[in-house]
Amino acid sequence: MPTPDFAAPRTDALTLRLVAPDGLEAALGDLPPVAQAWAQAQGFKAGPGAVLALPDASGGLWGALVGLGDDKARARGRFIAASAASKLPEGIYALDPATDPDLARETALGWLLESYRFDRYASQGAAKAQLVAPGGVDVERIRIIAAGEALTRDLINTPASDMGPADLEAAAADLAARFGAGMTVTTGEELLTGNLPLIHTVGRAAAADRAPRLIDLRWGDQGPSLTLVGKGVCFDTGGLNLKPGASMGLMKKDMGGAATVLGLAQMIMALGLRIRLRVLIPAVENSVSANAFRPGDILASRKGLTVENNNTDAEGRLVLADALTLGAEDHPDLMISMATLTGAARVAVGPDLAPFYTDADADAAAISAAAARVADPVWRMPFHDPYEPMIEPGIADLDNAPSGGMAGSITAALFLRRFAEGTRYAHFDIYGWNPRPAPARPKGGVGMGARALLEAMPDLLGLE
Repeated sequence: MPTPDFAAPRTDALTLRLVAPDGLEAALGDLPPVAQAWAQAQGFKAGPGAVLALPDASGGLWGALVGLGDDKARARGRFIAASAASKLPEGIYALDPATDPDLARETALGWLLESYRFDRYASQGAAKAQLVAPGGVDVERIRIIAAGEALTRDLINTPASDMGPADLEAAAADLAARFGAGMTVTTGEELLTGNLPLIHTVGRAAAADRAPRLIDLRWGDQGPSLTLVGKGVCFDTGGLNLKPGASMGLMKKDMGGAATVLGLAQMIMALGLRIRLRVLIPAVENSVSANAFRPGDILASRKGLTVENNNTDAEGRLVLADALTLGAEDHPDLMISMATLTGAARVAVGPDLAPFYTDADADAAAISAAAARVADPVWRMPFHDPYEPMIEPGIADLDNAPSGGMAGSITAALFLRRFAEGTRYAHFDIYGWNPRPAPARPKGGVGMGARALLEAMPDLLGLE
């Protein structure tokens, strides 16, 4: 879909003034008389996201006020001012030059994210209000971040009929071609000869044109090495442990981890970060047919560990296991996995937070601090070693679905850590979906954690 962009600068742009309630009196006093009288007559209170168009002396449009709300409202929300992009009358607006630089930066990014539309199948109507790129901010970086997020949203929003393993491969190939990256793909039976048995096992029941595959993209030849691993389950029926129909409705988003790492990879490459980047995506469809893998099967893995498969609907950790093992063999400076992995994570933190796991306190601190700076909230969860016995079934090395349902996100993370052994590793158990519209986050697919990780890269990898 078209990536939203800023309007070209122009001298007659309409003034956009962002106002908090405690600054309202001063803001009104600084308006032209007609606009001031109109705002007072309308009883504008500068509540969060409130918008008031202001007239000029000739009856035309002078500009608008956008409410930020009080401290409590701002603590509860993010990108509050950006909601104006969908509320303002048609026109080209420019932020008041006196706008705080941090607020201008957040509003500029939020404006582009708010202006996103997924219109592949039906017109969604573009936002009528356009924003001139604010002065004093890194506009190109903002554009790049918004474009990466748009890619992630597009991939997640596309239904499985048009986003199977081959389509996900095509999206990665397009990205590789645009940035001069190398890419190899191991498909179907080649997964067995290439010692990627878990990826093959999970995806083998799909139709031939939706065969399982491992996508391996590499970019950059200087700097520290970063490997991103994204879960690419393009549709998840649950396998023989079939999901109820209501639980299957959003399973087009089960490749949200892959979509997020591709969006992050695009940001990294477009910014030209001095990183040796590798992206690994096990792309499969968890289908049902005569050769589908079964509950109770003992499965082989690339690492040599055996896995007792106690639920075919816990397939994401299986395909990630082989990809993580492959990634760890390369000894990267940092490896990060992102996956729409467990419902337990949603129960724990809801849809808005991206829970993550790492054994490195310094990495956790860097990610959390970066997340706060860029309004991309995360929450550290524990690799709780006393739960390790829960993933050890006795007749195999590992259990992919421990009974009892306790600590589901933690046990899944512990399972993955076994395959990233010996590597500095972080895992994100994301949701990848915004269930209701919010400023800069329309309902639908959404990136989680990618902007926080991009912001944290200098600290995580020692970049200058």
